[in-house]
This record gives sequence, structure tokens and C-alpha cells, in this order.
Amino acid sequence: MDILNRKFYERDTRQVARALLGKKLARKIGRIELAGIIVETEAYCGEQDSACHAHRGKTPRNAVMFGKPGHAYVYFTYGMHYMLNLVTQEEGNPCAVLVRAILPLTGEKEMEFRRKRSGVQLANGPAKLCQALGIDKSLNGWDVTRGSKLWVENYKSIPAKSILATPRIGINYAKEVHRKALWRFLVQSEKV
Repeated sequence: MDILNRKFYERDTRQVARALLGKKLARKIGRIELAGIIVETEAYCGEQDSACHAHRGKTPRNAVMFGKPGHAYVYFTYGMHYMLNLVTQEEGNPCAVLVRAILPLTGEKEMEFRRKRSGVQLANGPAKLCQALGIDKSLNGWDVTRGSKLWVENYKSIPAKSILATPRIGINYAKEVHRKALWRFLVQSEKV
């Protein structure tokens, strides 16, 4: 395993969001390993970003974002879904990357069991991938550089020409400049 170290996450959030594409997100539950290639991310850039959870300052919910980079920020939304973010930049600057989608690599049958679905719908959204990988609030604050329970490792390098940058999804409440920012990154499907 070539697990991404803290230095990987200590960079500009948009750089990390792009660099995570092609990496392997892995989750170990007992003896079962579930993993997939990260194919879609979104950057959330601290207190100046009106779409970011930390925009209005530190709260018990978003406190992990203010901590060391390389930790999981897992939150519950709409009363039913978990979302996985990876904290970036320097401690005290609350930035993170939302992992939006993966392509399953290992443990696909277990993911199908957890999702009650198969095919393209298995992990093609942030809540779907959390359900497929068994990611919940118990992993909030987890150090993903440790290499157990939940981690990210080097897998594939995605060339820049194969990466699309678009506005982020579901942030209608944010200021126009942040709604229009091209901070969602995805791999063109035929390039994975």
C-alpha cells in the first residue's frame, strides 16, 4: 500500500481535489476491504467560501475542518445521508475536499448488498459511496494517513486533459461567485 501522507493534504484544496482523482479510497470493516477509484471531487475553500461549512466559523459540527489535514470530516445531511470530506491545507484553515464518486475496485458484492443496487448507481454520488463503503459519523475525525479503517492510496495518475472542471452541485445558497467557481473535478468516464 502506498498510502497518501499528510503532506499530500497540506496543499491548496483545489490542487488536492484534482490530485485525488485516480487515487484509491479504501475502507476496511473487519476482514472485508472495500475500495474504489475516486472519479469526482469538490473543493471547499475555508471561511471565505460561502458554500463551505466553515464559512460562518467554527462549530461542534465542523470542528474537524479546523484540525490537521489528512483527517476525515464526515457529516450527516438531509436527515439521512453521510458525506465524506478530506481535510486539506494547514491546521486552522478550514478547507476540505468532498469525495463525490468512486468506481468500485474491490468488495463490489458487499457494496451492492449495502446499497441494494448495482451498476452505475452503486457509488456515483457522495451519499451513495458512503453507504456502499459503510462510512458514517464514527469516522468523523479519523486520520486517513494511518492506513487502517479508512485511507487513500496512490493508484492511477489521471492526465490533466482527462479532468473536467465544473461548478459544484447543490450549493444554491452560496454567493454567485462561489456557485460559479469551477471547483468540481471529475474524470471523463472513458479515461479511467
